[in-house]
Amino acid sequence: MKKAFKVPHTLVLLLGMMLIAYLATWLVPQGFFETVTLDNGREAVVAGTYEVSETQKRLSLFDFLIAIPRALAAAQDIIFFVFIIGGVLAIARATGTIDALIGRLLERFGDKPYMLIFMVIFVFAMASGAIGTAGEYIPFVLILVGLCKAMKLDAMTAVGMVVTGYCIGYGVSAFSPFTVMVAQQIADVPLYSGLWLRLTIFLPFVLIGFHHVWKYAKMVQADPSKSYVKGLACPLGGQEQHEYPTLNTRHKLILFGLVATVCTSVWGISEKGWYLYELGAMFIIWGVFSAIVGKLSADIAANKFIEGVQELATTAILIGVARGIALIMEDGQILHTLVHAMSLPLSYLGAELAAVGMFIMQSLLNLFIPSGSGQAYVTMPLMAPVGDIIGVNRQISVLAYQFGDGFSNMIIPTNAVLMGIIGMAGVPYNAWFKFCLPLVLKLMGAAALVLVLAVVFDYGAGVQPI
Repeated sequence: MKKAFKVPHTLVLLLGMMLIAYLATWLVPQGFFETVTLDNGREAVVAGTYEVSETQKRLSLFDFLIAIPRALAAAQDIIFFVFIIGGVLAIARATGTIDALIGRLLERFGDKPYMLIFMVIFVFAMASGAIGTAGEYIPFVLILVGLCKAMKLDAMTAVGMVVTGYCIGYGVSAFSPFTVMVAQQIADVPLYSGLWLRLTIFLPFVLIGFHHVWKYAKMVQADPSKSYVKGLACPLGGQEQHEYPTLNTRHKLILFGLVATVCTSVWGISEKGWYLYELGAMFIIWGVFSAIVGKLSADIAANKFIEGVQELATTAILIGVARGIALIMEDGQILHTLVHAMSLPLSYLGAELAAVGMFIMQSLLNLFIPSGSGQAYVTMPLMAPVGDIIGVNRQISVLAYQFGDGFSNMIIPTNAVLMGIIGMAGVPYNAWFKFCLPLVLKLMGAAALVLVLAVVFDYGAGVQPI
């Protein structure tokens, strides 16, 4: 009797992808574009300057092995942010605040899970689309996992709400400062132009995401054995329980501290250029505040913090190794070669197919350049002039980039925020892939339709390069 195929551990999958990237550095010609330094200090490639390197540098097997600890170091900001969040949430849970909040939310949404799912996706999509929030959602994962399990759902439903909202928000963002504004600036398109279409498609795409998550949630509610994560525990708890503590004044003060922390972090990101280091400091402050208000002794708070950190060690390793895939390709100098090779066929397609081809290309490149703004600096200087030649105006080129970056973030294992979210909830990547792939295909189909119609009706017509 044949053994049933068993999907490898997420770490095995990531190391396998690193190995494929390493082998590609031996097979793909190494090359580069010239780059220029922009006013903001970032480097952007120069279209039409691609050259194959005269000397082909081959990475050794030892270089491959060295890339693993280097990748962990390169991802240290998100790794330590996840550690801090895990430790601080463990302190908050020890005060009873998390369980009390779950109990209160259960009273409100216990018989209306569809309302909770829609509200979370809608609000997270709005926030991501407006100000580019992403890693800020990690602290909410534990709360949503506990709430979903109390509602006879599962951790996959909780992760689905968070990731769907965050990635759809990026994909159809009206004015994200990290993607849309950067891409429009590089493409020499007036900032905030083309706003009406992005606002129009926001709700339809949110509804596509809501329908997918709610359909899965109903299936699990009707038959828990159909859950994609049955039998798996959340690293930080979140198990179903029958009684929850009353939400008292202490709990409310701690929750007020959380809201103040998030609001201050959002302000810092938009006004002061903060990111994960500053966010980590803000949550440390909240953790200390929670321990004091919750009347935890210093020793108990310290032990809880360490326990929370320990439970996320696996997540941290996965985040770091995921960074290694792009690192290998950068070391092997094949990233620009892949970008160049993908852009060439577009010139042979009609405008409608070329716009969809740009979208697919951006989606594939997101695996190797998971940073939204980083991808814009590499691809937009190429896509904008290619679009000019084949009849795809620059506004549509920006839209294709935006769709490709946002929706593929849901599924690429090199996305550190995604790996942090599913790790926090105890959802293996292979289970997440099974849940998410149909949703990504739906969103890609809708995005392709929007791009074709945008070309047909000449969206962005009259908007000239600056």
